[in-house]
Amino acid sequence: MNATQVMALLREALFPGQDVPVDEERHARLLRGVVECPCCGHYQILPELAPGTQARCCRCNQLLDRRNRTSPIATPLAFCISSAALYLAMLASTLMMLDLYGRQRTVNILTGPIELLHEGWGEVGVLVAIATIVVPGLVIGMMLSILVGALQPKLPFWVPHLLKWYERLRPWSMVEVYILGVFVAYTKLSDLAYVQIGAAVFLVSGLMLTMSATDATLDTELIWERRQTDRSLRRMDNKRIRLTCESVERTTPLPPPSHMASCLSCGAVLAFEEAMPTTEALGFCPRCGHVLHRRKPNGRMRALALLISAVVFYLPANIYPVMTVIRLGGGTGHTIIEGAVELWEDGMIPLSLLVLFASVTVPVLKIFGLLFMLFTTWRRSGRWLVVRTRLYRVIDVIGRWSMIDVFMVSILVAMVRFNSMASITANGGMVCFAAVVVLTIFAVHAFDPRVMWDVVGDNDAQEDCGLAGRGASAPAPQTTAAYLNNMEPDRA
Repeated sequence: MNATQVMALLREALFPGQDVPVDEERHARLLRGVVECPCCGHYQILPELAPGTQARCCRCNQLLDRRNRTSPIATPLAFCISSAALYLAMLASTLMMLDLYGRQRTVNILTGPIELLHEGWGEVGVLVAIATIVVPGLVIGMMLSILVGALQPKLPFWVPHLLKWYERLRPWSMVEVYILGVFVAYTKLSDLAYVQIGAAVFLVSGLMLTMSATDATLDTELIWERRQTDRSLRRMDNKRIRLTCESVERTTPLPPPSHMASCLSCGAVLAFEEAMPTTEALGFCPRCGHVLHRRKPNGRMRALALLISAVVFYLPANIYPVMTVIRLGGGTGHTIIEGAVELWEDGMIPLSLLVLFASVTVPVLKIFGLLFMLFTTWRRSGRWLVVRTRLYRVIDVIGRWSMIDVFMVSILVAMVRFNSMASITANGGMVCFAAVVVLTIFAVHAFDPRVMWDVVGDNDAQEDCGLAGRGASAPAPQTTAAYLNNMEPDRA
């Protein structure tokens, strides 16, 4: 089998059903220049953005698109190459060295997950390894491939698929959370013995900055625009219907919202001849291959089930100790709150507040915030829609920062292994707390905030951009000039 046959098989796996005849009687349109707000579901026609500006939803202020002043490919490629170099150096470098009465122990970033596996907490060890080692390496490799492919005169067919998976996996790369866990672990270890920071700590800090810079300078929409879309739309039954691409001007009336659907992966907006079901699969996106839904299927029920599971795990996560500290043959367990109190008593007040906020306040905010959104949606309440939408965005951003305590315990377990003289072991409370963090992250992703606006009828008709939805604090711009004035400098 030669390379041409291998590529043909790969193309058929990524784009199946290319030889299926197209149904010319049915027709769908891909609307260029139209975007659906992922938070409130309002369809808007975006004007051409100038470099250094960003456009936000005129109803809920969600960021819709932006243009950076830097080079769209070369700048993120430079940061991505730096990330790859820092990542490889991080794996081969020392994280910390602990000296306890002449006995030394040196660990790296791989030691923590391995020790958790040896202690029988394999599920947490795998989670730490995925968030700090596996996923960061995957997303760096994906981004390198995406940017190198984007430099080609013709965009390779595999670039959109990698970009789709990059956007799915990127939130699970928690390097920036891990570095805070390192700082908390260092503070606790400094009271026990002499601790020397290794080169890996600085490499992780640099990796956090370069990965953030890659995302900030990357303009994914420019890459999606280079993707040559299919000329037909593949439905779930593997049949195809005719598809045309149209550029929409600001004076062009849009179809009813019930006739349109947007891809949650690449943002492409499609218009159909008739009203589409709300949660049923409509087919595969002609630009990225993602399954098209007008709304996430069973989003509220899945989010509620995950939240109930998170509440079940949250109680033992705070009652049972997350780790046991043994000194000279004796020791006691430490809960999450006791760890924050210990930092406060040691004079580390800012760090104590950080741990208390990330490990206690954030999980409670996520659980009660999502329950509040589910309850008001069930009641079909139209009050505070903008506030609830912004609350959803806040919960989505801060969700993974609760992993600080899990990373801290993995570092302490790896560092302090001196038998009866001094040792730290993980406990069941850490497993419950890790389950709370993961379940709440899944619950946020399962919930569709656009439903909050749907249930009160704000998305039933395509209103003018100036008609802010219920709960809006101020009227939105009504004209093209006002809409352009609503753009602001790019703060990324």
